[in-house]
Amino acid sequence: MRWMVCSLTVINLPLSHLLPVALGKQVGYAIRFEDMTEPGTTFLNYMTDGLLFREVMKDPDLNRYSTIILDEAHERTVAIDTLMGLLKGLVKRRKDLKIIIMSATLDALKFQKYFTIGETPPLYKVPGRTHPVEIFYTQEPEPDYVEAAIRTVLMIHRVEDPGDILVFLTGGEEIEDACRKIRIEADGLLANDPDTIGPLSCIPLYSSLPRQQQQRVFDPAPPPRVPDGPPGRKVIVSTNIAETSLTIDGVVYVVDPGFSKQKMYNPRIRIESLLVSPIAKSSAQQRAGRAGRTRPGKCFRLFTEKDFMKELEEQTSPEILRTNLANTVLELMKAGVKDLVRFDYVDAPAPETLMRALELLNFLAALDDEGELTQLGAMMSEFPLDPQVRFTTCYSCYSYSYPCADVQDAHSQSGIWLQSRDSNNHCYAFWCLLFCFLH
Repeated sequence: MRWMVCSLTVINLPLSHLLPVALGKQVGYAIRFEDMTEPGTTFLNYMTDGLLFREVMKDPDLNRYSTIILDEAHERTVAIDTLMGLLKGLVKRRKDLKIIIMSATLDALKFQKYFTIGETPPLYKVPGRTHPVEIFYTQEPEPDYVEAAIRTVLMIHRVEDPGDILVFLTGGEEIEDACRKIRIEADGLLANDPDTIGPLSCIPLYSSLPRQQQQRVFDPAPPPRVPDGPPGRKVIVSTNIAETSLTIDGVVYVVDPGFSKQKMYNPRIRIESLLVSPIAKSSAQQRAGRAGRTRPGKCFRLFTEKDFMKELEEQTSPEILRTNLANTVLELMKAGVKDLVRFDYVDAPAPETLMRALELLNFLAALDDEGELTQLGAMMSEFPLDPQVRFTTCYSCYSYSYPCADVQDAHSQSGIWLQSRDSNNHCYAFWCLLFCFLH
């Protein structure tokens, strides 16, 4: 979902300024449920890593493409890691194919060594054009990073020069709560000192928001309340969506608590969870770089410099080492990979994780007892869902159980209800009345 958000913003906003072409003709994009390309006309196609993986599943030789660029490779998602393995094998078959791996904080030597097939591939370093960013650390660790982030935003709004603020938090509920508190405090500051403090708008950004609300982050900052009054300021409170691919003009200040949510999988108990974890140094550098896009900026890190130097990892842990691989195994089998153990991974996952994935797919009849992909497994691989949901969806197609497919579709979404920022009190009142009625 994060890459879908980034693709939409990258394509719709700056592309028209770079190339004088109509979107969907010579240049297009493809995300889940939306394909803005024209066969025979489109020569530059932006797509998510998941959709490129599906292109490999349909055409293992990628005959439609002459050059493939993998951007933000340091994210090390499952799709990017498996794509690298598949593309490395494809280069051996197609000598005319060009592959470009790009990132601002990638361990370049590691990937140069990985893609060495006979001769060493060239390594280019392109200097960035960002403005200098001043980094600030806290003297002591913060016991509550959300409250510390709110205090820092209000401090910036009071004493710093004009410029928008980007705050990184971990999830939608946390972001909405922080936005509500920032609005209340900012309105109080404006009421107490309207001559020196301008208006402030606070905008949330996370993947489950509707697209129209996500596009609000590109709205201009509010104007002064009176002519020649103090200028307004915009605050974007975001998950790590805004860390890399998404660039928001006007951001001069970044508030980085140093946390993000990461998916973790325990193969022994077969439970996958989303945990708040410290970010890596590469992610911290990416976040700080957001402040220097338009002019010199400042980054306020809500942790100590000692923790940054000694506690944080250099790079983000590859997702393939900490996630359930059942989907990945099924799609690799569909892409023609027969020997999963000897597949050329960038970082090989634990054997126990692979075994759990094979056991689950065999139980769902996606693989037979010989480890070969069945007809049902080939059908299941077409759905971008969890294996159990794929199985139920395929079964509902055979049994004409359309309500079952509707339930599975709702189950596969992160949320099917949209809740306004002021509806919490109404929801609480409704549940109180229902509880009193039932008792």
